[in-house]
Amino acid sequence: MANWLWTSDFVVEDNIVLVKKTGHRFALDLKLWHSIFIWFCFYTRTQIWRIQRSITGHRKPTIAFLPDKPRPWYLIWPVMHCAGAKPIDDPAQADIVMQFDDSTLCEPKLPDLSRRVRRMRTVNFNCRDISKSNVANAFERVAGYSLAVDPETYDGPIVDKSEVNAAHDGRVIQGPIERQSGRAYQRLVDNEIPGGLVEDLRTCTVAGEPVLVFRKRRPLERRFANENVSVDWARPQEVFSPAEIDLIRRFTSEIRLDWGGVDVLRSRKDGRIYIVDANKTDMGPPVALPLGHKLRATRLLARAFATAFAP
Repeated sequence: MANWLWTSDFVVEDNIVLVKKTGHRFALDLKLWHSIFIWFCFYTRTQIWRIQRSITGHRKPTIAFLPDKPRPWYLIWPVMHCAGAKPIDDPAQADIVMQFDDSTLCEPKLPDLSRRVRRMRTVNFNCRDISKSNVANAFERVAGYSLAVDPETYDGPIVDKSEVNAAHDGRVIQGPIERQSGRAYQRLVDNEIPGGLVEDLRTCTVAGEPVLVFRKRRPLERRFANENVSVDWARPQEVFSPAEIDLIRRFTSEIRLDWGGVDVLRSRKDGRIYIVDANKTDMGPPVALPLGHKLRATRLLARAFATAFAP
């Protein structure tokens, strides 16, 4: 198949879909077409939400994004429509201005807002570093125990991964080993559950507060791939203790994350949780989550979003 452009975000070549922004590749197979169909069902429902909100008589809060605008597959997109927020281009006219940038490191700057006409809430402009090393250092400061290891002295299994956001290139190596530039080194958290699976606890936070948890499960041998065999969601109180919820809350405050998701692993050996990643532009809801659960999770996040950020 010849190269062809599928919107400005994708390129398809020889039945492989390339995501231009991140470099991720997906096989254009029956499984992917099924996922696309479910996503379009979800997308249609969010459009119905948008239409319903537009005919209600209540003033809709406006939201502007800088420097990029989210596409429909980013979690903030269905959430803002479900919450009744209206995206606009001019940040000076917006009730909410959100920094939206996939970059690992950034120095976000607000534009001149001297023309602003009403009170405004800014989101994520102080969250400037979501590298794996910064996440590990912030976690150690709030948790009191470490995730990061020195690969040149640590004797045991090490997770070696890129510092870059959304690389999904983790691998397990045996330490000690020479440190490489641009790589982060963390202890291997044994998060295996029955059935030969590992479980990641993607915790969605709004205004720094844990709102819901996507429990994502995948085969042990593909623990670092973003390909889940099953996903469900739960309230944070059903997954974490009050002390653990407070730890997550203090972590988001430490890295100044107003909106986003943090990846939490629970160790099978000692029962403790470890925050291994943070994302301020997370996609979702997860593909493997059933459609009905996608809708309920989005509504829950939308209520939290409206309460926290809408005037």
